Amino acid sequence: MSALPDTLPPAPNGAFTADLFRAHLAALSHLPKWWLDLKQDAWNRFAGLPLPVRTDELWRFSTVAGIRLDRYALPGEADLKSQISALRSPALAAFPRAAALAFANNRAVPGAALPAELREQGVIFEPIETALAGHADLFRRHFMVQPVNLGSEKFAVLNAALTTGGAFLYVPREVEVAQPLVVTHLASGAGSALFPHTLVILGDNARATVVEHFVSAERGDAGFVAGVNDLYAGPGSQLTYVGAQDWSRDTLAFQLNSTVVQRDARVLSLNLHLGGRQARHESHSRLQGPGAFSEMLAVTVAQGTQEFDQRTLQSHQAPNTGSNLLYKNALLDQARTIFSGLIIVDPDAQKTDAYQSNRNLLLSDEAEANSLPGLEIQANDVRCTHGATSGHVDDEQMFYLKSRGIPPAVARELLVFGFFEEVLAKLENEPLHAALREVIKAQFDR
Repeated sequence: MSALPDTLPPAPNGAFTADLFRAHLAALSHLPKWWLDLKQDAWNRFAGLPLPVRTDELWRFSTVAGIRLDRYALPGEADLKSQISALRSPALAAFPRAAALAFANNRAVPGAALPAELREQGVIFEPIETALAGHADLFRRHFMVQPVNLGSEKFAVLNAALTTGGAFLYVPREVEVAQPLVVTHLASGAGSALFPHTLVILGDNARATVVEHFVSAERGDAGFVAGVNDLYAGPGSQLTYVGAQDWSRDTLAFQLNSTVVQRDARVLSLNLHLGGRQARHESHSRLQGPGAFSEMLAVTVAQGTQEFDQRTLQSHQAPNTGSNLLYKNALLDQARTIFSGLIIVDPDAQKTDAYQSNRNLLLSDEAEANSLPGLEIQANDVRCTHGATSGHVDDEQMFYLKSRGIPPAVARELLVFGFFEEVLAKLENEPLHAALREVIKAQFDR
C-alpha cells in the first residue's frame, strides 16, 4: 500500500459536518416541523453536491481553487448587540428609513420598529424565525421556490439548511411604504460563517424600497457568507432593492438573488460590490407577466487582488416584457472581474425588449476584466441587444483635471464617480443615492 501524501485536499464540505447540522437543528426544535424538514432536505442536497471545479462552464474564469470550506464555522454565542452600533460605514445610516432590522452573526438584534400606521395597513417586517410562526402559509409559498441555475446551488441549499438570520417583508395590495426599509447583516470574528436570507413579497400595486447592508466588524476577519434573496413583485407593484456589500477583504462571499416580476410590475435592483477576497453574485430575474419590467444594475470597485464574479440571467417568460441590465466595474491594482450574462426569451414571449451591458474601467495595466454576454432567443418578434466594453481612463480627461491642480489620486476618483453616476442616478431617493456615494468614496480614502 502506498504511503499517504503529507497533505490531503480538504473535505468537500469542510467544517460543515453532519454533527454541526444536527446541533443546529436541535437548537431550533421549537420551530415548526415543516421548517425543520425543509432544512433537513436542504442539508441532504448540500451533502450530495460537489464543490465547483475548473471545468464547470458556469464557473468559467472563476478561481475555484480558492473555494474551501474547511476554515469556517458557525459563530459562537457571544453577545454582539453592542457591535451593531459600530458599523464601519456610518454614511449608510444617514438616510431616512421607515424601519430597520439588524442581524449580528446570524442573530437578530434590536432595530427600528415598524410604525404603527404601517402595521395597521398589514405590512409585516420581521425576522424570518418570527414569520415562520405567524405567517407560515405566505412564507412557504415564496421561500426559495425558484430553482438556482447559475452555478451555486450547493451554496443556496447550504443557506436554506443553516439560515437563521434573515428578514421577511410583506406589503399588502395597494399599500405604499414611502421610506426605505433597511436590513443590516454584521459579521464578527475570524472564521465566522453567515447565512443571510431576505424574503420580500409585494402584493398587487404595492410599493416599497428595501436596502440591505452587508458589513464586517473588523477589516481583517476572514469569513464565509452564503446569502440568498427571494424578491417577489405582484401584479402592478413597484419594488426597489439596493444591496451594499462591504464585507472584509478576506471574506469568501456568495450572494444569490432571485426576482419574480408579475404582470405590469417593475423591479429595480442595484447591487454595490466593494468587499470580499472572492465574491460571487448571481442574479436571476424572471419576467412572468405581460408588462413586467426588470432593471438590473451593479457597481463594483475592485482593488488589490480581489475577484468579483457576476453571473446574471434575464428570463422573459411572457409577451410584452422588458429588462435592462447595466453592470459597471472599476478595477485597480491586480483585481479581477468576471461578468457572464444571458438573456433568454421563451417561444411565447413575443414583443420582448431586453438590453444587457457590462462596462469595465481599467485603472491599472495589471487588472483583468472578463465579459461573456449572450442571447438565447426562441421568439421571432423581439428586440434584444447586448454588449461589453473595457477601457482605461481617458488620458485627455486626466490631463485636464491635473492641469487644474487636482492631484492624480483625486482626479482618478472623480473620473470613477463620473463612470458610476449613470447607474447611481437611476435611484429616485436622493438621500439614499448620497449615502451610496459616501460608501464608495470611503473605498478610496482607505
